[in-house]
Amino acid sequence: MATQAKPDLTSAAPAHGARHVAIIMDGNGRWAKKRLLPRIAGHRAGVEAVRRVARAAQDMGLECLTLYAFSSENWKRPATEVSDLMGLLRHFIQSDIDEFHANGVRLRVIGNYKALEPGLVDLIESAMARTAANTGPVIAIALNYGAQDEMVRAAQRLAQRVASGELSAENIGIEAIDAELYTADLPPLDLLIRTSGEQRLSNFMLWQAAYAELYFTDMLWPDFDGRALAQALDAFRMRDRRFGGL
Repeated sequence: MATQAKPDLTSAAPAHGARHVAIIMDGNGRWAKKRLLPRIAGHRAGVEAVRRVARAAQDMGLECLTLYAFSSENWKRPATEVSDLMGLLRHFIQSDIDEFHANGVRLRVIGNYKALEPGLVDLIESAMARTAANTGPVIAIALNYGAQDEMVRAAQRLAQRVASGELSAENIGIEAIDAELYTADLPPLDLLIRTSGEQRLSNFMLWQAAYAELYFTDMLWPDFDGRALAQALDAFRMRDRRFGGL
């Protein structure tokens, strides 16, 4: 994997100050249960929230919005639910890629998505290729993603480079690890949001979140929208980010 420089932390940002926001989209099942609906109804409502928030993120000037869609641990869920989620993902890409492309959005998928069903992998790669030359914001979907697995893979690749003589172990530092992560070419993470009231990272962007601001809301993901995103960005704007300094 080619080493790519991380974008400059001091690069211009919108008035709210955030360039890269990530969201743990939690609460679809509880949203459905409250309404006496099947879980798939909550996931469908969650997809509508993705559309709302993706559009709002563009309007608010974010460079990158990363959404935790399916973790490497979500395979433990019932097979019917996993199948439903993959079907919704397929439909989302097929129905929304034209709008993304027309708006200059670059679609990225991070995680071990190549382990998915071959037809879905082809669809994902076709969508990413179609939008790769766009110059607008990035919508990154974390799919079959786990942060611990991401770091293990990065360590393995660095170990291979050391074994081949391409890299000296003494030269492995933060930048070398950054360059081997799925997010190597994305702006540094500024704000990580989790919906539904839970206050944990659930194996999501553990390395990238080292100096990110964390924002937790009781709102269930299907209810999240542009106004809720604006509230999170307002809270972010008020934070005093010192990155270990004074």
